[in-house]
Amino acid sequence: MSDSEPIVGGRVELQLLTTLKCNLKCSYCSLGVGEVLGSQADVEYDIEQLAAFVETHLQGKEVYVTFYGGEPTLNMKLMLEVMERFQRFRFQLQTNATLIHRLPDAALSRLSNVLASIDGGATTTDGYRGRGVYRRVIRNLQAVRGKIGGSITARVTWGNPDTGFEALNQLVDADSPFDYLYWQFVASDLYGGDSMARRKDVLVQLIDRFFSRSDVLYPVIPLMGIVRNKLFPNRARELCTGRTQCRVATHLLNVMPSGQIFPCPDMLYLPDMQMGDVQGNWLRASPLQASPDMPCQVCEAFSWCRGNCMKNLHLAYVRQDERYRSQVVEPICELIRFMGTEIDRRDPQAWFDRATVPVRRQLLDCEVYEYVEIMP
Repeated sequence: MSDSEPIVGGRVELQLLTTLKCNLKCSYCSLGVGEVLGSQADVEYDIEQLAAFVETHLQGKEVYVTFYGGEPTLNMKLMLEVMERFQRFRFQLQTNATLIHRLPDAALSRLSNVLASIDGGATTTDGYRGRGVYRRVIRNLQAVRGKIGGSITARVTWGNPDTGFEALNQLVDADSPFDYLYWQFVASDLYGGDSMARRKDVLVQLIDRFFSRSDVLYPVIPLMGIVRNKLFPNRARELCTGRTQCRVATHLLNVMPSGQIFPCPDMLYLPDMQMGDVQGNWLRASPLQASPDMPCQVCEAFSWCRGNCMKNLHLAYVRQDERYRSQVVEPICELIRFMGTEIDRRDPQAWFDRATVPVRRQLLDCEVYEYVEIMP
């Protein structure tokens, strides 16, 4: 085991995979890699073993739990048990939202944020997730909106190049149940042909909409995060200890139902990524760390990107997967640089100078930054 500190900084995100079962079959699910999805249906550790692990390794840290899966609400028993046992922790739920209405009101009230997976509009979402899923998600979230203690964030995997501005914008319309929109560019080879140009066109429209007003914030997390990092780079260093804004290098612990701990939920299929075990009560530093092989330090975006997705960088430049580098990582990095350039063209400093105090506060201190990678 490494002698370096397992947790860098004062925060810990304890991501509990309550089950690897799911009631949907999304075509792009990252847990499908290595046949992880469905491989562990039941939790093998008990609440006392989890409490002993927390006492041993997380003492004195600010801990926030994310319930994750599979579909985490399929193991509601563990969710309620953890909420009852760890009263001082914050809680987030990452869910497909098809079963969220079944959660007790007391549990909903304890949630600081809900990351609800959706893929843009109804046609795209249902195409990836199944007929009628979009409508069911919106209906369920509207039903529980007033019971959730914190925010609801639309968590979009932007895969389909047909996803347009209107589909994304409608997720934060006034009649939407979502408070924020967050997206990640899909980690798949969907960037060929005119896909990049089409995505850039949508990004320009989103950025124009963001800067169109300074009295009300357009609640799109990637744009908010980039503007914040450009204007106040110290915030990224404070929250992320000067490293990547992806938390896998510093303070994200993914606990599988078996109790094994991995830094990244997309790399559960690689045994050499294991960094701990709840049942064995051990923890070592994340094996996903910045490497000289990664080109980030010489990239024009590094000062505000801070390294982006460590999994992508590791696969492309440490494991030297050339296909993944050229077809996935480099296009995503190009899109992120493009976003930064377009934001600069709109003079974010002048926009912030005009912004109202509530807008400034929301931009600087949005809690959702702590639950997502910000850079898409």
